Amino acid sequence: MDFVEINGGHGEGGGQIIRSATTLSCITKKPVHIVNIRKYRKVSGLKPQHITAIKILQKISNAEVIGNYIGSTELKFIPKDIKSQKLNEDVGTAGSISLILQTIIPLAVVLKEKLQVKIRGGTDVLWSPTINYSEKILKEVFRRMGLKFSLKITKRGYFPKGEGEVELEVFSSKVNSISLSKRTSNDISILCTYSKIPLELISKEIEKIESKINENFTVDIEIKEEKAIDSGSSLLAYSIDEKTIFGIDSLFDKKNKKFDFDVEKFLENSSAIDENLADMLVLPASLASGKTTFEVKEMTSHLETNLFVTSKITGCRYGIGKLPKGYQVIIEGISYSSIK
Repeated sequence: MDFVEINGGHGEGGGQIIRSATTLSCITKKPVHIVNIRKYRKVSGLKPQHITAIKILQKISNAEVIGNYIGSTELKFIPKDIKSQKLNEDVGTAGSISLILQTIIPLAVVLKEKLQVKIRGGTDVLWSPTINYSEKILKEVFRRMGLKFSLKITKRGYFPKGEGEVELEVFSSKVNSISLSKRTSNDISILCTYSKIPLELISKEIEKIESKINENFTVDIEIKEEKAIDSGSSLLAYSIDEKTIFGIDSLFDKKNKKFDFDVEKFLENSSAIDENLADMLVLPASLASGKTTFEVKEMTSHLETNLFVTSKITGCRYGIGKLPKGYQVIIEGISYSSIK
């Protein structure tokens, strides 16, 4: 059997390589062999959220999988036909639900009927997009690219226990290219959710952030209490218009009693999308019909790594151009029709 060999220690060398490689394996029906998984992390190998994502993809594609256990540094994933199903999965920790969603939603391009997945785990945790980011930012850009899905947050889950819950429905879709350039909107929305933290403390911190933003922008604020097992709070500041989908999220630091939110970073970045979204755009763009173009302030290691992995599996072509205040990325997709 011929495998697409992927070095899990390449570039950023984290979980994104696993997620992208296994998702694209399902879509293209190309078996993948990933080695050196998270090789340079403090604790190498697969973690619970990776295990859950792989199990979901295994069930959906009836795949043969070798090496899907905690701490494994090598994985073989051999997919068969995609089948629409109704699944109920539990990470078992506060592992990120948002990262798992990124592996499932692109399967829309090869689904014949809708896919339903209920996932329990962490909705707002470190080293991951918050679930608000997934609902507001990721969902908006995927919607514009033609990926059809619904997302319902039924329960919040913070560290350490997690136990948040999200219901996802994914529908058969045709993915389109997209073009995003400069951020033009002066309107900013702030969405904050919290549990078991005094509202006065949350409001005070948001007022500080608002006072810094208000000089040049119009700000709309929404604060919602959503109960969870553990205390916690997350904040999302975002701006969306015809050419812009930009968001930065933050978790509440309970030790220092503040949000770890860089206001200057948000205000100084005039790109149409944020660096995290740039990374998430790569996989669907590689499957689209036509050229996807976007401008981003920084070429992160996550973005470079995802470009490498997707091009190796799909054969898509991409280019990177230097701009006065950032970079332009062009991805020529393979057209989803060629893999149906």
